[in-house]
Amino acid sequence: MQVSVLLVGIFFFSIILFKLKVPFSGKLTVLEWPVLVFSLLLVVIETILSVITSILPGFVIRIFSILTSLIFSLVPSSGINVILADPKLDDIVNNVSKAPGFVEMCQFFGYEAEEHVVKTKDGYLLGIHRIGGPKGSNWRMDPPEVPRPVIYLHHGLLMNSEIWVSNIDPSKCLPFLLADMGYDVWLGNNRGNKYSRKHVSLHASSNLFWNFSIDDFALYDIPDTIDYILYIVGLKTLAYIGFSQGSAQALASLSINPELNNKISILIALAPAIAPPGLRNHIVDSLMRASPSLMYLFFGRKAILMSTAFWQNIMYPPLFVRTIDASLSFLFNWKGKNISYAQKLAAYPHLYSYTSVKSVVHWFQIIQNGRFHMYDDEFESTFNKNKRFYRVASFPTQNIITPVVLLYGKSDSLVDVEVLLSELPKDTIHIGVDNYEHLDMLWGNHVNTAIFPYIFTTLSECSPIDNSSEVKSVHVININDNEASNDNDTHDETHSANTLDTNAEEQSVFSDKDDLKSIHEEEPSPTPEKEKLLEKPSLTHEELARRLSNSFSSIGINFGSSAPVVEVTTSHP
Repeated sequence: MQVSVLLVGIFFFSIILFKLKVPFSGKLTVLEWPVLVFSLLLVVIETILSVITSILPGFVIRIFSILTSLIFSLVPSSGINVILADPKLDDIVNNVSKAPGFVEMCQFFGYEAEEHVVKTKDGYLLGIHRIGGPKGSNWRMDPPEVPRPVIYLHHGLLMNSEIWVSNIDPSKCLPFLLADMGYDVWLGNNRGNKYSRKHVSLHASSNLFWNFSIDDFALYDIPDTIDYILYIVGLKTLAYIGFSQGSAQALASLSINPELNNKISILIALAPAIAPPGLRNHIVDSLMRASPSLMYLFFGRKAILMSTAFWQNIMYPPLFVRTIDASLSFLFNWKGKNISYAQKLAAYPHLYSYTSVKSVVHWFQIIQNGRFHMYDDEFESTFNKNKRFYRVASFPTQNIITPVVLLYGKSDSLVDVEVLLSELPKDTIHIGVDNYEHLDMLWGNHVNTAIFPYIFTTLSECSPIDNSSEVKSVHVININDNEASNDNDTHDETHSANTLDTNAEEQSVFSDKDDLKSIHEEEPSPTPEKEKLLEKPSLTHEELARRLSNSFSSIGINFGSSAPVVEVTTSHP
């Protein structure tokens, strides 16, 4: 009888695998099969718990929440004590963590924000955001006569635009600083996430709505969003800053939409992921490498981790923070030591947003093959495994003309610099920061001194602001144009420049972060020089590399040579 039940179970399990198009013959090792079965059991248990919890009365859930808080109070962490001892910090953390959306988060810090809707060529409706000017400038009612240079920021995998404005210190919040410098800041969102779950004909409950991958982000979301922004502001180019997958999407889009290279003056890639080396947990990594489509078995063919929002709503916040930290450590070996506990409490509630299972499967395909390629629709076909007859196309990164600057943490397990450089133009600049991990690029304690000055310096070359009253307090590494144009193969590291103190732990990017109004002076009347500046042609990779190489050398970093490809390594606690 027991044997019959076992055989029936195996039969139905095989049918499920077949229906979900998940191959198992010759793919998994003997040790990986138990992991697969155990993972499926966890998914089933989590689903059952979600259903049970969703039908429980509210007072029962509140009792569990109270018990959890009591347990945590018995073992208080130093992070909680710091927050409790500072009522102002406690108020900021509560307001940021509980803010319902992007606009409200900006309003809390005194910035005006707009919501826009972009319709892609394939019918998705994307919600995007705009911070069009400095704090207190009333830019919506009194727009500048000359359009401000545009900076476009794009989020990473399983995120939305809120991650950019989740910092509890506005002097360490990149969009706010860029707006205060005089830029017109736009922030995009991928199809399917919190702000983009609409389509002109498909409903978000259908499988077809979620049938998208990185290909679709690159073919539609990025170019259509950029076209919309440039049409609204009346400019021809913008600067692009991407985080993680947001950088990969830009590179993919530039490669398959060559005309986009004329619209993006510079790509600054933060924690860029193109062909990640894999997960740090070897069991999970080997399981996904063996068959990336196992993700379909675990999560179906719609949105991935749909229950995350539910668990986030019912979990005690400190428990939720510990859960996220444990998950990041388990999967990526990230320790999160550079992000304060208060920052985690405020930002982690905004960390997750919806995306398709297919887009995650796409990443595991890339990891398995070790190259940046398009989604493999025939991945599970047994007739296409012979590479002599079938090979999915790589993104043609040789088409990229836009200058690229890479900024990454040297402790980031998702960044493989060698693979990145092999996929990018030869003059790509890459800047590494010691002891920095993936999320540190957004919320690190020293992000304003370790990361932002390189961004501001790059923008000063490719998308400058001709308004000294709005940039005078920002740390920008000066570039000596005479040296930048010098053909000499050696760097003069003694030339005059503003010195960047990368060891100052709490130094603000602004000279007085409590009084930003000093930089919100009225713009001067537009001049012919300013009109000409807005039409400044993009620098080539080689020109930008030479200029920034001289600039970064001026702060005491020795490159060893003046080759256009330069690696800048900074050390930070």
